[in-house]
Amino acid sequence: MTTFVDRVELHVAAGNGGHGCASVHREKFKPLGGPDGGNGGRGGDVIFVVDPDVTTLLDYHHGPQRKATNGRPGEGGNRSGQDGKDLVLPVPDGTVVLDSKGEVLADMVGAGTTFIAGQGGRGGLGNAALASARRKAPGFALLGEPGEARDVVLELKTVADVALVGYPSAGKSSLISVLSAAKPKIADYPFTTLVPNLGVVTAGGSVYTIADVPGLIPGASEGKGLGLEFLRHVERCSVLVHVLDCATLETDRDPVSDLDVIEDELKQYGGLDDRPRLVVLNKTDIPEGKDLADIIRPDLEERGFPVFEVSAVSRQGLKDLSYALARLVDEARAARPAEETTRVVIRPKAVNEAGFTVTREEDNLFRVRGEKPERWVRQTDFNNDEAVGYLADRLNRLGVEDELLKAGAREGDGVAIGPEDNAVVFDWEPTMITGAEMLGRRGEDHRMEAVRPAELRRRDREAERDEALGEYRDFDPFEG
Repeated sequence: MTTFVDRVELHVAAGNGGHGCASVHREKFKPLGGPDGGNGGRGGDVIFVVDPDVTTLLDYHHGPQRKATNGRPGEGGNRSGQDGKDLVLPVPDGTVVLDSKGEVLADMVGAGTTFIAGQGGRGGLGNAALASARRKAPGFALLGEPGEARDVVLELKTVADVALVGYPSAGKSSLISVLSAAKPKIADYPFTTLVPNLGVVTAGGSVYTIADVPGLIPGASEGKGLGLEFLRHVERCSVLVHVLDCATLETDRDPVSDLDVIEDELKQYGGLDDRPRLVVLNKTDIPEGKDLADIIRPDLEERGFPVFEVSAVSRQGLKDLSYALARLVDEARAARPAEETTRVVIRPKAVNEAGFTVTREEDNLFRVRGEKPERWVRQTDFNNDEAVGYLADRLNRLGVEDELLKAGAREGDGVAIGPEDNAVVFDWEPTMITGAEMLGRRGEDHRMEAVRPAELRRRDREAERDEALGEYRDFDPFEG
């Protein structure tokens, strides 16, 4: 049964904003007391937070769909809807958040680090908030915006000071078990270790973490064996330790060639050339292992590697190794730049910035892109003519109509607002009169439709009445 997962694909969806309410206050002796529709609540965000108590992504492997709660709709009596609750997802320290294309969105290191993966939709305004001197009783409300939804990839890169690398069954798990209190699985067959193991080592006044990275083989950087799965766990380590098996039973291998293969794989993976390295010759408690260590040690020292002969069984040489690692770790920590407190930089938008663009595409289609126009379209109830008319007023005041005229748009041309995969397209009618004086009954806007049959009949009746009144005024009872 899988107990360690360091890479998952996750679909996150923030909560939708609640719809605004269109309501009119009514009570005894006050049947039309004015609009009192409340605003909708904000949708909940999806937030990743680094939790020191979490060490694996296993929960997300079993539950890859995560969604925050929606905001509640507004109600009459000026009652606003309740905001949706944020969905807080704990992740291990060292988690990297990527989008579906592999671009890094956040590198989460340090307890308490947060990243908002999905922004909740804002709630729609109720008709009480939309009332103005020109539109005293709006018969509509704005819709809540949908929450942000996206696919993300979570990759865990172990945060440790020292990484033990080497061939399978080189003795890395045994070494970490005697250097620290870690209790990894130990056996005499290859690929016993299937997950990185972490341990804490104390050497004098230094305390550092050490990671046992699963065995690497030739071609690991290209995906062979388990190497590609766990090479990323080496990235954050300050010191690399080559654990070489001096008592291997395989006749076609020797410690020096093992070292060359692992070094080549690390080079192919990239980004690790600046890490200090040392070599551990393991299993020297065996006579054959001790003899081989004496033979290859001069060659390794000529290459510039500090060499330590150890035995995890007899614990020979472990004290010198732990103190040497402590010195390298302290040097690496001292060389790091001092961490600065993250400053929040506020960059307000220019006051006169329109915030939209108009581009001409094929077949006389004009596309409008911008935060405000696209948000206004998402919040419009297109089943309500008055709401559509309100949208037209807002776009006209923003200057969209003037920009369309400059771009060469003519009456009847198609205008799309939003991205290609989710845009609202309509036929443009320029020079539309705006204002509440064009509104008819609640929920209607005569600018957005042809003249209603009932309106035509009313006009006919008024014309007949005016004609009858005219004949009455012209009638002279004394004539003839």
